[in-house]
Amino acid sequence: MSKLCSIIIRTKNEQRWISSCLSAVFSQTYNNFEVIIVDNNSEDRTLDKVKKFPVEKIVGIDKYLPGESLNRGIRESKGDYIICLSGHCIPVNEYWLENLVNAIEEDDSFAGVYGRQEPMSFSTPSDKRDLLLVFGLDKKIQINDGFFHNANSIIRKSLWERIPFSDTATNIEDRIWGQDMLNLGFKLAYEPKASVYHWHGIHQNGDEQRCNNIVKIIEEMEDNRYSKGSINIDNLEIVALIPVKGKENYIAGEPQLSYTINSALKSKYISRVFVTTNDDETANIAMSLGAECPFIRSKSLAKDYISIDEVLTDAVHHLEESGVYPDIVVCLEETFPFRADNLIDNIVDHTLYKGFDSVIAAKRENGSIWRESPNSSFDRIDSGDIPRVYKEKCFVGLKGLCCVTHTEFLRQGSMLGVNVGIYEIDNPMSSIEARDKNTCKLLDGFVKDFYGK
Repeated sequence: MSKLCSIIIRTKNEQRWISSCLSAVFSQTYNNFEVIIVDNNSEDRTLDKVKKFPVEKIVGIDKYLPGESLNRGIRESKGDYIICLSGHCIPVNEYWLENLVNAIEEDDSFAGVYGRQEPMSFSTPSDKRDLLLVFGLDKKIQINDGFFHNANSIIRKSLWERIPFSDTATNIEDRIWGQDMLNLGFKLAYEPKASVYHWHGIHQNGDEQRCNNIVKIIEEMEDNRYSKGSINIDNLEIVALIPVKGKENYIAGEPQLSYTINSALKSKYISRVFVTTNDDETANIAMSLGAECPFIRSKSLAKDYISIDEVLTDAVHHLEESGVYPDIVVCLEETFPFRADNLIDNIVDHTLYKGFDSVIAAKRENGSIWRESPNSSFDRIDSGDIPRVYKEKCFVGLKGLCCVTHTEFLRQGSMLGVNVGIYEIDNPMSSIEARDKNTCKLLDGFVKDFYGK
């Protein structure tokens, strides 16, 4: 009979990663395990997401020390083997746990086995370099080298009972324990088949240009087998949020809102479409079109001076109060009726693959760009009248067309995070916006051409 494994996962504000981490854990072929979360006062939605999975226990800690945190979790465990996994590490496949167990059972002299860590597609060059050089493709048995890594490892609980992790070490508790095991006459092993994706490396410093060169050489030598890590979209809850104010306008006899809702419903990634509005009639129209409208926005948020960020933040708070905790929010405005097929999904892909906080749709502007100064004069901010092939790329952001962002930023009152990406649209129709009845009427004839109606 297979031995029980206790998987100890340390977390601190891991809402961006924890759903993917736990989804991968609970999809393993080796299924005799329990999961214990050791959480260091997460202030985001980490624990709300954790509670959607059948974890055995959640242990709360106030002060974080790496070894002490693991010890706290292990004391609550029942397993013969202890698996240490960081909350922002994602097992690469369903054989991860099976490979760890098989590796430690190969030799009774193995005190612990640590697995491979692969960079994400958007990890920094220095982090890619560190992970690619440290965690190679060949299995290793260590007799003198105490290197060990608890972001992804398995140990024998019986040996932990003899020597637990250091309760006082501020870091490298894993290497300290590894050396203790070697001193007792045991061995350590490295099993590359037990692999996880890890977005940051084991070192934080280095020349960026040198890092880029090293990563490029390694990836070319290995036929680009590395750096494939990305978030599994299937493990994320992605919702659309559509803010609407007042009564509906109509285009070609259909509610203007219908074109945006239909685009969202066609997405293969969006699970639910929500409309936030201050008007009961508009809410009924939205629901008849297949969207959800679980609340009516307060009149105070319908003022002209209220920003779209405030409206969306309010909507996120309402959703979370009702038990809906999106990982990703796709913000769409009804004023853009001509979204190209796959535009939304392409921007979601772009956001996750590149690791952006937020991505907005944009169109390239090759003409002259001017900014009004405080004295009402105008300053040119592009590079002037030179051939377009030599001009810098300038873009006009179209957040209303599509903005994909992580919920954590909306919760803090901003649609955009710090690391913002641009997704260039290639269909000029998509940038057409209608904000009043007259413009909607002018667009009646375009609907047939664009949608084939």
